[in-house]
Amino acid sequence: MRLKEIRKAKGISQLKLALDLNTNQNTISRYETGEREPGIAELIKIADYFNISIDYLVGRTDNPKAFK
Repeated sequence: MRLKEIRKAKGISQLKLALDLNTNQNTISRYETGEREPGIAELIKIADYFNISIDYLVGRTDNPKAFK
């Protein structure tokens, strides 16, 4: 998953992202390290937050707007 790469490119901290998505920083950290995988509802929230497709988020395409 490209979450860390996207988050850093936008200059957003794990804490800010966690607060904006109504979750905790530990959850974001675990998503980024692959220790935990987000469910479909969380994937939708993250993709909508960054205005990207889920396919781009999970690495299925290199086009951020694919299928959106």
